[in-house]
Amino acid sequence: MANHQNSNLPDAALEARYLGSEPPETTYSNSVLNTIWHHKSSRHFLADPLPSGTLEALIAAAQSASSSSMLQVWSVVAVQDPVRKAAAAKLCGNQDFIQQAPLMLFFCADLNRLANISERENQRGSALENMDMFVMATIDASLAGQNAALAAESIGLGICYVGAARNNAAQLCELLHLPSRAIPLFGTAFGMPNPARSVDIKPRLPLKEVLHLETWDNSSQEAHIEKFNRGLSDFYDWHQLFGRVSWATFVAGLMASGELDGRERMRQTLQDKGFNLA
Repeated sequence: MANHQNSNLPDAALEARYLGSEPPETTYSNSVLNTIWHHKSSRHFLADPLPSGTLEALIAAAQSASSSSMLQVWSVVAVQDPVRKAAAAKLCGNQDFIQQAPLMLFFCADLNRLANISERENQRGSALENMDMFVMATIDASLAGQNAALAAESIGLGICYVGAARNNAAQLCELLHLPSRAIPLFGTAFGMPNPARSVDIKPRLPLKEVLHLETWDNSSQEAHIEKFNRGLSDFYDWHQLFGRVSWATFVAGLMASGELDGRERMRQTLQDKGFNLA
């Protein structure tokens, strides 16, 4: 198996991303695409503090993302205090890298701001009860988070998303002092990657499995999944992570178990936080 993981060339990055299947042919290549194609999740950070102004640059990048109807229904809580980070790490699956990272950002769906504005304008914010408002807040927060992540990677920082922010969402709301109609959707760790614990580009599903031209077509899905199973297996073998089940077996097992690490309480937490969604 050829190792393209450590190359800075865009073509090598795409070969690594689509290991086991055909990488897309593209004539485009620039610094933005190169940053995107070389994305990796970093879970080992140096203790070095981030340079002054980094947080503000990341949030400015986040706010530069598109926002549905200009409502801007998201907010972010930055956590840098070691004690609070340790408490957050405990609530988020006891993941050590959360404590290692000099900066944790918790991106939140925030309908509290619109509720307050409606009250000050002496108007009833009945639209706040619509399910689409929460969907909109989730999308906006995700777009903002991805902008911040790309900005961080473009200046040499590593990032790792933390979906486990939803494991104990109610307790995390208390830790972060979130008001009603605000809830954490995910966290992101930021820091300088530890070069002694570098990671490689992890494969993704074949492009043709996720790209449907004009209309939906999954007639080749089985072949695509098998290609991905082989590519991911090669990736794990290369890293001497032997004995893992195939991706399809892993996914099916996860769907069968229904194990959500506490996230099954999310609906109740939303209701308790004032998201009375219709």
